[in-house]
Amino acid sequence: MSSFSIAIGRFMLGLYFLVPGIAKLAAPETQLALMQAQGIPFAHPLLIFAGVSSLLGAAALMTGRYVKLAAYGFVVYTLLVNVLIHPFWVIESELQNFIKNLAIIAGLMALAGYAPLRWPSLNRWWKSDASVVGN
Repeated sequence: MSSFSIAIGRFMLGLYFLVPGIAKLAAPETQLALMQAQGIPFAHPLLIFAGVSSLLGAAALMTGRYVKLAAYGFVVYTLLVNVLIHPFWVIESELQNFIKNLAIIAGLMALAGYAPLRWPSLNRWWKSDASVVGN
């Protein structure tokens, strides 16, 4: 049953990043305005990078490929979002978003702790981590 729980957790965490990734690329105006309001330099290129990274990382989590790397990548991404977009020490109303993101980071860290390390490679890239690592 634990592998079923891990698979569902991977899928749901992937979905959490997939939907906003699509939104960042399909309708970037709202997110871009938020980034610019926070004074983030190079907001448009960073938004495109975040959107593409979210799609790729979400696909990795949801399909069980390069899970540890995707999870750690999202930990860094979510920490940056917390500091740059949800600074509760400046904007009190951002505390709930900040805490929610800490919970997402906790889930990502647990998933990364469970997943085997697999470095990106063209060799059997289409196979899941479980079918490649240790073989």
